[in-house]
Amino acid sequence: MLSLCKQNLSSSFQRIGARCIASVVPEIKVNDTGVSNEPILQYLKGSKERTELETALKDSYAQTEDVPIVIGDKEYQTKDVRYQVMPHDHKKKLAKFYYADKNLLQKAIETASTAQKKWDSVPIPERLKIWEKAANMMANEYRAKLNAATILGQGKTIIQAEIDAAAELIDFFRLNAYFLKEAIKYQPISENPMVTKNSMRYRGIDGFIAAVSPFNFTAIGGNLAYTPALMGNAVLWKPSDTALLSNWLIFKICREAGVPPGVVNFVPADGPVFGDTITASPHLAGINFTGSVPTFTRLWRQVGENISIYKNFPRLIGECGGKNYHFVHPSADIQTVINGTIRSAFEYCGQKCSACSRMYVPESLWPKIKEGLITKRNQLKVGDPTDATNFTSAVIDDKAFKRIKGYIEHAKNSSDLQILAGGKCDDSVGYFVEPTIVETKNPKDKIMVEEIFGPVLTIYVYKDDKLKDTLDMVGSTTSFALTGAIFAQDEAFLRRAVEELKMTAGNFYVNDKSTGSVVGQQPFGGARLSGTNDKAGGPHYILRWGNPQSIKETFVPLTDVEYPYMK
Repeated sequence: MLSLCKQNLSSSFQRIGARCIASVVPEIKVNDTGVSNEPILQYLKGSKERTELETALKDSYAQTEDVPIVIGDKEYQTKDVRYQVMPHDHKKKLAKFYYADKNLLQKAIETASTAQKKWDSVPIPERLKIWEKAANMMANEYRAKLNAATILGQGKTIIQAEIDAAAELIDFFRLNAYFLKEAIKYQPISENPMVTKNSMRYRGIDGFIAAVSPFNFTAIGGNLAYTPALMGNAVLWKPSDTALLSNWLIFKICREAGVPPGVVNFVPADGPVFGDTITASPHLAGINFTGSVPTFTRLWRQVGENISIYKNFPRLIGECGGKNYHFVHPSADIQTVINGTIRSAFEYCGQKCSACSRMYVPESLWPKIKEGLITKRNQLKVGDPTDATNFTSAVIDDKAFKRIKGYIEHAKNSSDLQILAGGKCDDSVGYFVEPTIVETKNPKDKIMVEEIFGPVLTIYVYKDDKLKDTLDMVGSTTSFALTGAIFAQDEAFLRRAVEELKMTAGNFYVNDKSTGSVVGQQPFGGARLSGTNDKAGGPHYILRWGNPQSIKETFVPLTDVEYPYMK
């Protein structure tokens, strides 16, 4: 998903990249946004932020926080008790929480639908102030707590948590507010304002928005729930069970910043119960979703089956992951390919929606790339994410562990597949899966086609004279189209590949890894079964949740029904 990870390239390659991109992609002039991205703190030993984070980690680890269901201004606990555990040490319970049942979800729907009318009357400038206050709180007094909850609860390393739970979350709040402020500057043409005045205003959508957020990015939870709210909507937020604590902190921050009760309702729930309840309500105005294809398909189908009951045609926005690729040309810079692929495939255990999962390498470069990948992989430390020397940690839970292990077992048992490095799995203490590199003889094996969402990289080595055939496979062998990257210094190939691979990725990279999109810099999202490609982090995402109204005011009386030519 979205992250702010930045890769240091040599000055020589920076020059090569700049030259190639200038010649490959036509320049498009855009206006300066007037805002900047939140700086990423470095957490060096002895730094202020490192000390604050260490304190927050100790405080969070020392307790099991009791997290209620919140509907309006009331808190609820049910008999359906759940726990969020640490992925790297699953005996440790970080948070105790409760599932909302159907009756509570109905109450949340009623509360949100009522709150929406009042919230929609709050002027946009006042809402923008609340969002800026929340962003400032996230950047300062709550920064270490957000990062600590993400490190312990979601298994992110220090820098990955800082990129996500601090910088990207803050960027979503600030830039979406900025994009809204800029959007409302537009007003329709009024040819003679003394006679008629035309204007446009943005409203929320009457009813409620259901936000279903994933575990892998704290920032996505904040964006899915609070961006529709910024536009004047009311929200039922179903957080992921495995990101519960960090999402709860976002909810508390926004409530403290001034988001009124009922505008966002915090309702952990069983997935099917939540889906069945929201799609059966006439007040459903939209679903903002990040998760699996089967779940989004189920929700879409239920909306279609119930379409005649709704007050609005519900808006459906979804991001469903990918089978992201690195395609290497014989002219590629080998060191960049190796380092970029290791980062993309194995940072955060490959649990980014954009993580590189399949790779195409020419036979002429394979010996050096193979050696480099294995050497770099063998240097990676895997363990407790609070240990700053570890590159990555455990996968999120037992379900993920079993799914990923299943693909590794498939690799061990298939004659077409060979594990080159890694392959060990151990869930005795935490859900640990070694970063694993697989070579395949079959570019259409399921390990090259299906989303794994774990630290498994599969490589197909193609003959240099089969470049065209292999390039065609990129878009034809999988149903996803989220992110992809091409590596080459041959400008003619780059120009060709940029066009031929146009439909294979919503976020496309030239001589860079397939992860690392930044809010406001690379708006994120893919098409095909990767989602609706509404580009979170871009200027149009906020408008998808708006309900614009055009207004025409006339200041002179209408004195006749006939037109002049009729006389």
